Amino acid sequence: MASPLKDSNTARKLVEGLQGDLRTLSAEGKRKYPHVKEASEQIQLKLRTICAKSEDLMSGLVPASAEIIQPFVMGCDTKNPKIVHLCLTAVQKLIAHEAISVTAADNILGMLWNLMEAGLEELKLLQTAIILITTNSVVQHDSLSKALVLCFRLHFTKDSTTINTAAATIKHLVSCVFERVVTEDKVPISGQTSAVNLEELKTHSKTPPHSLRPCAGDAYLLFQDLCQLVNADQPFWLIGMTEMTRTFGLELLEAVLTSFPQIFLQHQEFSFQLKEKVCPLVIKLFSPSLKFRQGMPPPPSPAPVERPFFPIVMRLLRIVCALIKHYYRILVTECEIFLSLLVKFLDSEKPNWQRCLALEVLHKLSVQPDLLRSFTQSYDMKLHSTKIFRDIVNGMGTYIQSQFMNSASGTTSSGNKTPDTHGTPPALVGGLPVGGGVTPQPAFMYRGVWIPIVFTVPAGQARPTYLEMLDKVEPPAISDGYGLSLAFYCLLEVVKSVRILVKGELENENQSPTITIRKDISAEERGLDEELINSSWCGLLAALSLLLDASTDESATEAVLKSMKMFAELCGELEMTTPRDAFITALCKASLPPHYTLTILNSTAASQSPGPHTKAGHTQTSSQDFASLATESVERSQVVAVGTPLPTASLPVGAHQGPVMLTAKNIQCMRSLLSVAHCNGGILGTAWHLVLTTLQHLVWILGLKPSSGGSLKTSQQISDSSNAVITTAVMADLPVLASMLSRLFESSQYLDEVALHHLIDALCKLSSESMELAYTNRALYFSWDAEPSLFAVAKLLETGLVNLHRVEVLWRPVTNHLLEVCQHPHQGMRCWGAEAVTTMVKMALSHRYDTELHLNLKLQSMILGPLQELSSIPQPDIRQRQLDCVLQILHNNGDKLVHGWPLILGVIGALNNDQGEKLIQTAFQSLQLVVTDFLPIIPCVYLQNCVEVAAKFGLQNRELNISLTAIGLLWNISDFFYQNRQRIESELKTAQSEGGKDGIPPFDALWMCLYMKQGELCVDQRPAVRKSAGQTLFSTISAHGGLLQTNTWKKVLWQVLFPLLETVQKLSSTASNVKDEAATGNILIHHSRDTAEKQWAETCVLSLAGVARTFNAKRKILQTIGDFPRAWSLLLEYIENNAMCNNAEVSLAALKSFQEILQMSTDPKDKSDDLLTLMKPPSEVVMSRSEDNSKMLPRTTSEDSDLDLALWTAAWKVWLNIGTSATKPPPTGGKMPDRAVYVPSQAFLTALVQTFPPLFEHIKSRFVAADLQKLSTVLKTALCVPVHGDASPFIIPSFPDVTTTPLQEATLAAMEVLIKTVQSGPESMQSMYPNIFDQMLTFIEFGVRVPKFGQLDAKAFGAVKGPQVDWVTMNFVPFAEKSVDIVVDLYGFTARHPTVVQSQVLQKIIQTFRLPLSYKYACPSPSTWMLVINSLLTVLGVGLPVARKQGSAFQGMWGELAKTLEEFLFPKQSSPATLSMEDFQRDETIDCKVVQLIRDDILPYASTIPPEFVKHIMKLLNKGSIHSTSSDSFIDTDSSRKLREEFAKTCFETLLQFSFINKSKNDEGAISKMAVMSLLQRCQDVVRKHVEDERLSGKCPLPRPRLAEMASVLKAITTLLKSLKQAPPGNVEKPVWKMVLHLYPCLVDCTTSPSPSVCKALRDALHEYADLLSPPTSAITNGTT
Repeated sequence: MASPLKDSNTARKLVEGLQGDLRTLSAEGKRKYPHVKEASEQIQLKLRTICAKSEDLMSGLVPASAEIIQPFVMGCDTKNPKIVHLCLTAVQKLIAHEAISVTAADNILGMLWNLMEAGLEELKLLQTAIILITTNSVVQHDSLSKALVLCFRLHFTKDSTTINTAAATIKHLVSCVFERVVTEDKVPISGQTSAVNLEELKTHSKTPPHSLRPCAGDAYLLFQDLCQLVNADQPFWLIGMTEMTRTFGLELLEAVLTSFPQIFLQHQEFSFQLKEKVCPLVIKLFSPSLKFRQGMPPPPSPAPVERPFFPIVMRLLRIVCALIKHYYRILVTECEIFLSLLVKFLDSEKPNWQRCLALEVLHKLSVQPDLLRSFTQSYDMKLHSTKIFRDIVNGMGTYIQSQFMNSASGTTSSGNKTPDTHGTPPALVGGLPVGGGVTPQPAFMYRGVWIPIVFTVPAGQARPTYLEMLDKVEPPAISDGYGLSLAFYCLLEVVKSVRILVKGELENENQSPTITIRKDISAEERGLDEELINSSWCGLLAALSLLLDASTDESATEAVLKSMKMFAELCGELEMTTPRDAFITALCKASLPPHYTLTILNSTAASQSPGPHTKAGHTQTSSQDFASLATESVERSQVVAVGTPLPTASLPVGAHQGPVMLTAKNIQCMRSLLSVAHCNGGILGTAWHLVLTTLQHLVWILGLKPSSGGSLKTSQQISDSSNAVITTAVMADLPVLASMLSRLFESSQYLDEVALHHLIDALCKLSSESMELAYTNRALYFSWDAEPSLFAVAKLLETGLVNLHRVEVLWRPVTNHLLEVCQHPHQGMRCWGAEAVTTMVKMALSHRYDTELHLNLKLQSMILGPLQELSSIPQPDIRQRQLDCVLQILHNNGDKLVHGWPLILGVIGALNNDQGEKLIQTAFQSLQLVVTDFLPIIPCVYLQNCVEVAAKFGLQNRELNISLTAIGLLWNISDFFYQNRQRIESELKTAQSEGGKDGIPPFDALWMCLYMKQGELCVDQRPAVRKSAGQTLFSTISAHGGLLQTNTWKKVLWQVLFPLLETVQKLSSTASNVKDEAATGNILIHHSRDTAEKQWAETCVLSLAGVARTFNAKRKILQTIGDFPRAWSLLLEYIENNAMCNNAEVSLAALKSFQEILQMSTDPKDKSDDLLTLMKPPSEVVMSRSEDNSKMLPRTTSEDSDLDLALWTAAWKVWLNIGTSATKPPPTGGKMPDRAVYVPSQAFLTALVQTFPPLFEHIKSRFVAADLQKLSTVLKTALCVPVHGDASPFIIPSFPDVTTTPLQEATLAAMEVLIKTVQSGPESMQSMYPNIFDQMLTFIEFGVRVPKFGQLDAKAFGAVKGPQVDWVTMNFVPFAEKSVDIVVDLYGFTARHPTVVQSQVLQKIIQTFRLPLSYKYACPSPSTWMLVINSLLTVLGVGLPVARKQGSAFQGMWGELAKTLEEFLFPKQSSPATLSMEDFQRDETIDCKVVQLIRDDILPYASTIPPEFVKHIMKLLNKGSIHSTSSDSFIDTDSSRKLREEFAKTCFETLLQFSFINKSKNDEGAISKMAVMSLLQRCQDVVRKHVEDERLSGKCPLPRPRLAEMASVLKAITTLLKSLKQAPPGNVEKPVWKMVLHLYPCLVDCTTSPSPSVCKALRDALHEYADLLSPPTSAITNGTT
């Protein structure tokens, strides 16, 4: 109570009040109690005196207080109620104003005691006592004791009001006594205090220990006596106590212990009291409770067990609670006993009220983390101590289990409630509220026992119910579910307290729980934390799991889940894996349907619960359990989803056929599990596997399927594919759950590296299990038409994507596993693996790193590595995704790949022929994109990769169009190289400072790679590819070869071109010559390409032509390489081999190539002079771009020419070999069908011959007769080759315009070149003239006598009529005629040359000409003999003068000439009947020309000509001078007009010209005589024959030719006679005249001829005889001489 104000006003009012009271008292006691009146008046006077004397009234009142109160004491003694009441009021006023002294106080107490004993104003007494003791500390020691006793005595009166008021007063006064101690302790001690004497303390007395100050001493004595009283002993200080209840004493003790712990802790004396008095007392009083066992039979007498008394037990527990709470530090051992007692009180044998009381105490303790810490430190952490904390937790857990297991324990058991609806709690059916608006009561339900949650307690507060029932004497009825609810909250508080102890107090309950444990804690604190967990986790887990399982209320479930999460987090942060995993497992089990718990997680948490391998009790009756568990789970919580279970490897195939049900609680637990993983991922470690396995199963049951990026989405066909039935409530929740799942893995970005690895390992392990299952249970999947769980793969992807900022940490483990997934046989799984790999690669490339990715080569290679490794997986779906990824990378990151290009190109180029067309097309798209868009930015060192990849596409054989396009790309690449040559070259030099491999510069190496790859394509199996590649290769070399250095050209020759020729030759030689219908299908193919052999022939042609063209174009460079002669020889060898090939196309092309390297122009308009200048090889060193040119010494011109001559000599030998081999006739042995014979084509032979002139230009300086001989053989045989009947119309010209064939033209051109060279060449060369003539004369013979080609049966040209024939000979007529002209011209130039003379060339010419001339009209062409005779005349015009001069060399020629002239002038075959008169006259003119030649060039020089020849000539002239009939036939109507009258005349005139008529005696006598005699003889013969024939013919006239002949003879005789008569007489010899006379009778015989013309001529002749009828004068004069 507050002290009254001590100012004067207050004092004055007090005095005035007292004066009034005294007056009233005086008035009341005036009659009956005069002594009272008297005393009152005295004191009035006294008060006035005090007022008058001192200004400070109070200081005057206190000393006089003993006197002042005297009237009032006396008034009370009167026992008059009115006066007593008045007096007590006045005394209270004084006390209240602190206006009494110690003496006065004692007097007042005495007064009160008397009144108490008198039983008056009991309430007023208590009121006064309170005021007296609490106002100040005037009442002490014995007075105080007396006051307290007074109150105690009042407490035990019979009036309930008084009793209650006294109880309150006592409590207040006891409190006041101890408050005085508190106040006293605040005052510093002055002087020495005596030490505590324990012995003194042990002896009880009414005096306090000397070591205590006054107030403390009073309190000490009071507390001592309270203990004595409770223990039913006599008090020492509270003298006068008559009775005392134990319950009240215990209440007082508890009040003191609870309110003033500082006194007991500060003063050793009080502590001693606790240890020595209170604790033994409590333990003693607990005895009945400990011994009593509910439901047990009573033990035998004489020791009846005392039943526990509720009021005592309850109060004892309150004291225990206070002792533990406040005095634990000084009562460690005692508290151990108390706590053990508390735990024992939880036994099921104890009464239910006792168990609940114990729980209430434990609840109060559990909200105090410090106490729990102390318990753990003092007991659990000590070796041989009771594990109190563990026992407490286990006790609670056991209690909870007992509630469900034994529902009939105790009369007020929670299990006694009769269920309303078949075992389900009221208001609930099937877990759902019954009736409209009914909310189900929160409860727990397990194994058929339903226990409601009857109250809620705010977290961190203990609100005991039964501990506060101080007024109850009998045990109260415990409400249903109270004990379980209390135990439930106790557990929650224990978890919370442990959390606070380990992690510190959270400022805000809603604060994120992810506060990490202090890392700097000592080992001791660490040990404490671990012991807290170790002591509690088993019990907590068992109890919480049970509660979680049994809970039917969402908020209760949430509370349990929160505690389990909290505890798991603590275990994780303390790295205590076993408890952590156990709690995680429990959460996981709770998330899954009931029977899942028995099958899925047992293997992962076998240490926490009996797994399938242990065959524990409940697994043996699993079917019953499943049924009951499933039923209960439905009753406990609403079913929200029914789905298909995910198969697991540990179970047989058919074990999962039935659907499973998910309840709302399962979903709630799933959320909690997600929350644990999300908030505490860093501490889960290996438990990730448990969490993820569970989530995977839940996701599967709910039908969530992975979508792009790894997040989960509701499958569109839930009801079809997974048979899942999802309620509307959960349908809305599914996206949220999927989002939570995604956030869980997104949060992995905040995990440390170790934790991240744990997560990734768990995902990989989970995925491996899915993969394994998909391997082993494939039949199972197929029967369900489902796919394996892709949860792990999807989440690996999601985890990878959010951790790209530390990609080095996770990349390898994640991608290595995903690559394994990609190889799985199950398509869905495989595709997801590929999707994950490609997505991660794409995102990783696009992620922004501290160092740009293209600068971090190692990282970039690591990122692209998995993409490349996909190439080793053969499945097309993987390849498709890989290629799609590459295409996207090119679009998105192509500009920043830099050093990643080799990997990207490697992926594009990882194709094989097993891949489908679509894959190859997709890959090729990427390559096209690279070549078209990215070539300029690809580092030059990687350009070679581009070339190699493009070549791979060319070589693949699945898609022809792509191969062809790839070849086009190679051309584009080469073009790019050329256009950017300077940049590429400099970059490559920088990147590779020393010379490249094989000593060639890097840029050249790049070109070499390009050429080699094109070379590989040139020998592809497909003709179109070969053709395109060949064209591209040679075009590239042609266009860009100039960039190469000399050394590189050497590589091009020996590593590209010659290997190409070799391979082509080898493959073409083994190619099939059978038409492959399968390969071509229904495509129409030209017959020239319809077999592999023919297609390879085309390749041969292309390759050889390309190489030859390269040699030609790049000769200047090639000649500077060291081994050019070897290369040249090898090329010639290939040309030779191909030219000798039996394929017309190849052999012809080989010759074209030969021409190419001879640098022949293909343009016929080119002049040969220009050609020749072109054909000369360069004699100077051609400077290439090589830097080593300075080291090369230029060769001299002579060296050059020597080298060149050797090269051309080799070429000449090859030409000869080809010519000899190609023109060799087919073998004669064995009869082969003509069609099987290979005969070289005209085009081939033409090309061969055309090759000679340019080649000859190079070798003419070494061309000798032997070479000419070989040349001649080749040319002659080539001309003999017939042409195939099918081709003849295209080669042999038709009759109207007969011309030479190209082969013949070429042959003549070759001969002309040779002739020109020989003519202008040295003397040694001119010795070849005879051979040249021989060759040309042979050609002339061909015009008349067609040569045969071996044994080949060929029809003559022009004779082909009707059905076709196999072989047709050439028409040689125009060729032979041109040859004649050449021979004539050549002879005209060389007639006098010694070799020509010596070799009797003229004789050979005549001999050759003789053939057509002798045939004359039998010649194939009439133009031939006409040309030949004219040519003969020309040749003789030149040759006869030479022959006359050098007669010895021409001996054989004359006879040949005579025969020739005779056979020509008098041919065996007469002129054809169809010959026109004009033609006849033309022919006659020619004959006359010949006679003129004889007349002018032969006969005049008869003296120098052999006589035999002259004689022969004369015979000819004789023969020609008379018409001779060509037919003896009697009927010939036309012959007469074809008599060669002009010819006969010319002959006759010639004869006459050389007769003796016009000559002197000695001139040409022999010729004259010979001429006349032969003429006369001839005439005589004709006349005789005519007469004879005419006679024989009778009346039939002779043919006209005969008559014409006769007329001609007669005319000749007439002319001769005229001439003889006119000649000088000495010139005609006698025999001549004799012959003339002998002729006369014959003439006379002719006179009978009927022919007028004969008669006329006869008449003229006979007239000439008129002059001979008499001898001339000369005869008479000379006589008979």
